[in-house]
Amino acid sequence: MPEYTITRIGLKGDGIAEGDIFVPFALPGETYRGETINNQLASAERLNDSPERTTPPCPHFGTCGGCALQHASDAFLAEWKADTISRALKAQGLEAELKTTSTSPPASRRRATFSARRTRKTTQVGFHRRGSDEIFSLEECPLLRPEILAALPACHALAGLGASRKGEIKISATHSAAGPDIDVREAKALDGPLRARLAALAGEHGLARLGWNGELIADRTHPVHIMGKAQILPPMGAFLQATEHGQMALVAAMCEAVRGAKRVVDLFAGCGTFSLPLAEQAEVHAVEGQADMLQALDTGWRRAQGLKAVTTEVRDLFSRPLVPLDLRRFDAVVIDPPRAGAKAQMEQIVASDIALVGAVSCNPVSFARDAKILVDGGFTLDWLQPVDQFRWSGHVELAARFSR
Repeated sequence: MPEYTITRIGLKGDGIAEGDIFVPFALPGETYRGETINNQLASAERLNDSPERTTPPCPHFGTCGGCALQHASDAFLAEWKADTISRALKAQGLEAELKTTSTSPPASRRRATFSARRTRKTTQVGFHRRGSDEIFSLEECPLLRPEILAALPACHALAGLGASRKGEIKISATHSAAGPDIDVREAKALDGPLRARLAALAGEHGLARLGWNGELIADRTHPVHIMGKAQILPPMGAFLQATEHGQMALVAAMCEAVRGAKRVVDLFAGCGTFSLPLAEQAEVHAVEGQADMLQALDTGWRRAQGLKAVTTEVRDLFSRPLVPLDLRRFDAVVIDPPRAGAKAQMEQIVASDIALVGAVSCNPVSFARDAKILVDGGFTLDWLQPVDQFRWSGHVELAARFSR
């Protein structure tokens, strides 16, 4: 039977041997014996252990489709994620000083989206099995904050009211200081009796807020989040950084990146993750495509003390990027685009007089492409900070500073 030695880890966390043979849960330096099916080693026998191999902390590891790398040491993962960024940069002919990877601790994830359905006698709430549409009921998770796990009984109750045996529903649970913020989607249509039962359930389980298919059912204690000196009440289902630790690391990086600027434009601003902390040191113009997120930002700013002026603008930056005429009012740009990056906006920044850019990205490949645009336009990539909010996965984020 052929043997294969793992040479690297792929972007999804699988080990890869010579000839692009994929081996799940393998680490570099390990050798496996087995037969391949469609470039994947089936029923592999591990012949030796990497010194970086460790005992996974979760009993669901290997079954759950979430984590792919709990079997690797923290030091290995931090280095591997930094190398993932370096390789993306190298593919564009770029390099940068990488700071030490900032990794969120276990039990710090403050939001999760569960799949749920009813069975003949009970309910299932959890994640999908690896490579399957089948749901397994979650009992513990070393990634999630304890408060999220404590909300599982409420999620089971919601599944009992809104799920069916044929289809599944999505239950997004977010931790807030005021209690669980629950948003249920793809569930049974609302009617009067169901609305009343859901409102009662929110009270029984101490939910801060409950949404159902996009409609607000209960807003008992306002699930606010701290952003700088402001308290923000985000819209139901709005994007938040996955961990408070990760948010603080990214915010600190952006404040450092544009320190000294008096007027900053924050592009893809969301609810104000960067705008509001930046307003402690500069006037900020926040641009975002979703009006409800900017409304939350504006309300939080107006109620906060000690912040400089913050203005907002609803704008689709993919179809209408800010042009040099728009950018001439600002000393610096902070930009945090979706995974696709912001090619068109970067081209406009290069054409403007902007000399300072703080960039955040959740995709090293699109970041490297956009960074190439800036560097070709005369910018220098001064430094880069890897941020790992999604430990034990292949996902990595980063913050960077460009100047010219």
